Amino acid sequence: MSSSKNIVFDVVGTLVSYDHLFNAIDSRLGPRLRAEGIKPQLLANTWFETAEREYTYLSMSGKYVPFTSVFRAVFVRVLWMAGIPEPRTFASTEDLEYLMDAHGALQMRPDAVECVQKLRDAGFTVWGFTSGDLNRVAGYFREAGINMPAENLISCDSMGIGKPDPAVYQPLLDRLMEENEGKKPWFAAAHMWDVSAARRTGFMGAYCTVLEKEPLLDLFGDMDVVDDTLGGMANKIIVKQASAE
Repeated sequence: MSSSKNIVFDVVGTLVSYDHLFNAIDSRLGPRLRAEGIKPQLLANTWFETAEREYTYLSMSGKYVPFTSVFRAVFVRVLWMAGIPEPRTFASTEDLEYLMDAHGALQMRPDAVECVQKLRDAGFTVWGFTSGDLNRVAGYFREAGINMPAENLISCDSMGIGKPDPAVYQPLLDRLMEENEGKKPWFAAAHMWDVSAARRTGFMGAYCTVLEKEPLLDLFGDMDVVDDTLGGMANKIIVKQASAE
């Protein structure tokens, strides 16, 4: 049984930073990429964006494939689309394995621990809802020293539906509202497409600009809370929740 106050976090990109992988791309492929006029960070973001699109499109079409499998598969295509004429010569299988290992060793953002603790101290039950592999994502919490009960960490893999399909948010929303006398839970993310979809499903929405910088509210709609840092977002959630009680 959860508490009367619940917050569901997207994990990778929100609590967890991509910086470790960005640095790995720079150290492994940086000189080669710059020789082609490609910034390593641009390639990294293009890789993530392409993988998220293909993951979502596959799910929408009825063929769910775990995100990590999609992420690995599209790497060569991303190099080609970036203008590398012979991507398999440009980057070896060993290069890709090195980068995938880095992806598996991502780290929490500096204020992620503080953010989670603030919310727990204010009486919130914290959940994680990810498109990633549960074992990998659970490892991110362990490495950061955040105790995340296994029952509070959920992956789209177990449902066979990818975010941001409304059907992926609805069961958790229904469960939390049923357990807590109709009180709305929160959903927090640094991906606006994610938190806005959750909010349209019925969650309270909290968005942190740490990843995307621009909220684009005209495009995605209003949020209940917006802040530039995870800690600041947590403070605003606590205040907003208190005012509603």
